[in-house]
Amino acid sequence: MTGRLGLTRRNALVLGAGAAATLVVPPVLTTEAMAQDGERHGMSGFGDLRYPADFKQFEYVNPSAPKGGLFSQIGSTRQFNQNFLTFNSLNSYIFRGDAALGMELTFATLMKPAGDEPDAMYGLAARAVRISSDGLTYRFLMRPEAKFHDGSRMTAHDVAYTLNLLKDKGHPIITQRMRDVSGAEATDDATVVVRFAAGRGRDVPLFVAALPIFSRAYYSKRPFDESTLDIPLGSGAYKVGKFETGRFIEYDRVKDWWGAELPVSVGHNNFDTVRYEFYRDRDVAFEGFSGRNYLFREEFTSRIWATRYNFPAIKDGRVKQDVLPDDTPSGAQGWFFNTRREKFKNRMLREALILAFDFEWTNKSIMYGSYDRTHSVFQNSNMMAAGKPGADELALLEPFRGKVPEEVFGEPFVPPVTDGSGQDRNLLRQASAILQKAGFVIKDGRRVLPNGERISIEFLIDEPSFQPHHMPYIKNLGTLGIDASLRIVDPAQYRRRVDDFDFDVTVQRFSFSTLPGDSLRTYFTSQAAALKGTQNLAGIADPVVDALVDKIIAAESRPALVTACKALDRVIRAGRYWVPHWYKASHWIAYWDMFGRPPTKPRYARGIPETWWYDRDRAAKTQRT
Repeated sequence: MTGRLGLTRRNALVLGAGAAATLVVPPVLTTEAMAQDGERHGMSGFGDLRYPADFKQFEYVNPSAPKGGLFSQIGSTRQFNQNFLTFNSLNSYIFRGDAALGMELTFATLMKPAGDEPDAMYGLAARAVRISSDGLTYRFLMRPEAKFHDGSRMTAHDVAYTLNLLKDKGHPIITQRMRDVSGAEATDDATVVVRFAAGRGRDVPLFVAALPIFSRAYYSKRPFDESTLDIPLGSGAYKVGKFETGRFIEYDRVKDWWGAELPVSVGHNNFDTVRYEFYRDRDVAFEGFSGRNYLFREEFTSRIWATRYNFPAIKDGRVKQDVLPDDTPSGAQGWFFNTRREKFKNRMLREALILAFDFEWTNKSIMYGSYDRTHSVFQNSNMMAAGKPGADELALLEPFRGKVPEEVFGEPFVPPVTDGSGQDRNLLRQASAILQKAGFVIKDGRRVLPNGERISIEFLIDEPSFQPHHMPYIKNLGTLGIDASLRIVDPAQYRRRVDDFDFDVTVQRFSFSTLPGDSLRTYFTSQAAALKGTQNLAGIADPVVDALVDKIIAAESRPALVTACKALDRVIRAGRYWVPHWYKASHWIAYWDMFGRPPTKPRYARGIPETWWYDRDRAAKTQRT
C-alpha cells in the first residue's frame, strides 16, 4: 500500500505480499462525515476509513500482547538504498551507500497504515489532519507528546524541515515521488502545512505521511546526504542497538516510547529486540536458520522449501512451518531488458527472447511446480488486463491507436505455454523467424545485429542461488545463435551497476498497492527512465505510458482507477519489456516455536514481526527440547 513507502520485495525466486483474513467490515466513513469538525483522524486515497475516531486498536492485534524477548530474521523487504545482503550505512534515505534493513523502525511518521485496509492511514505523530476542499493543502496537527529519543520535543518545524530536506536531497525515488509536493511550512509548533501541486496523485499525501521525521536540530550540525555509520537521532518505537557492518544489526525497543499507547500502536512493537542477519548466500543462510542463528525465516527458494525442511528441529516440533495466503497484488517479476542499450530497442528482438524461456520446464524441474506464470505488472489483482478491452478501456486507448501495437485493442499479451521439454523447438523456430524478419540474421553460425555485430547478452545478478534458473535459458539463447552469459557480482557492485544502468538484463521484482498512483511514475515513465537509482530498470520511455499513468493518477473513483490500470497493463505488456517469471499467492514461513501471534492477520500485510510477540512458555519448552 502507498503508506508503506512502496517497499520492494526481494527480487529473487518468489513473491511476497500481505495475506487475506476473513473480517466483518463495518460501514466506511466517508470524507463528508469526517470533515464535519474540519479534522480527520485518518485519511485514504478516496476518503473511506474503516475505523472511527474513537477506535482503541486495530482489529488484527492482541492488545494484551506481552513485551519482551528477541525476534531475529533475514529481511524480506527493503527501502530505497537498503541492501538485502550487506550494509555499510545507517542512512537509508539517500542515494549513497548500502543501508541496513530495518532503519525505518527508528523513526516516527505523521501517520501509520492500517494493515486491513487498502490505503488508509491513521494518526501517529500527527493527531489529526485538515484537508482543503481542493485537496491541495494538508494541515497536520502534531501530538504534543511526540519526542525524539534524546527527549527533545518533535514539532511541526521538524516535519517541515524533513519534508523539504527529503524533496531536495533524498533518494531519487523519494525526490521523484515528491515532485508534486510544492512545499511544507510550520505555522507554529503544532501545525505543519503541506501544499501539493494541482493534479497530484492520490497516493502522494499518503507517501508524505509515511516518511520519517528527522530532528532539525540534529541535522543542522551534520550533513544529511552522506553515507554514515553514525546512529541517527530517531523518534520511533525502536532505536539502533548493537551492529557489525555487513553482518547483523539490532534494534532495541524504547521502553518509555511516547507513542506506545496510541490506537495505531497498541498490540505492536512487542519484542525488546528486533535483529536482522545478513548472508550473501541463501544456502548458508538456511544453515544459519536450521542452526538457530536466527529465529524466523520467510522462504524464497522452492528447492529449499521442498527438500530441506527435514532437519531434527522440524521433526521434533521445535521449528514450525506455515503458509500464509496472499490476496494482494502480486506485481511482476522477470528478466528486464535495459532498453537504453541499442540492441534492446528492437521490440521484435525482445519478443524472440521471451519465446526462448521455457517456464514450464523451469517450474517443474527446478521449482517443484510451486509457481504460476506471471503475465501482468498487476498480477493477482483486479487491475490486471484480461480478454478484449471493454468500452471504458477503449475510451482511454482509442486516442493512441496507431501509436501502440494493434494488439493493445485485442487480447493482452500472454507468454506462450511451452511443451516443458526445456527446448520447445516450435517456439524456438518462431523466435528464430522473428529475429530473421527483424534483420538479426545468422552469420558464421552466430546471430548478428543489422550492423554485423554479434548479439551478446550478459545477465547480471548478485547471488549464486539464481544461477540454475539462468543456465537453461542461456542455453536456449545459444540455440538461437545468441552469445549469452551470466555474471555474478558482489551486492555493492550490483547496486552500483544497476543504479548506473550498466547492465544488459537483470532480475527485478516489484508490486503495487491497491491504490497505485504517483508510484507508477518511478517504474514506467520517461522521466524516471533517465534517473539514476530509478525503479524503471527497463528504461521505458513511451509517451503513451506517460499519458496513461497520468490518467491513473487523475482517476476520480476506484473503478476509474482500475480501468486505467488495465489499459496501462495492456500497453506495457505489448511493449515486451521483460521476460515474465513466476509468482505464488502465499508466503512460506518457518520459525522456531518461541512466538505468539493474533488469531487474525492483517489482510494487506504479513504482520510479522509487528503483531507477534515472544512467548516465554513456548521458548522455555523449545530450549529444553
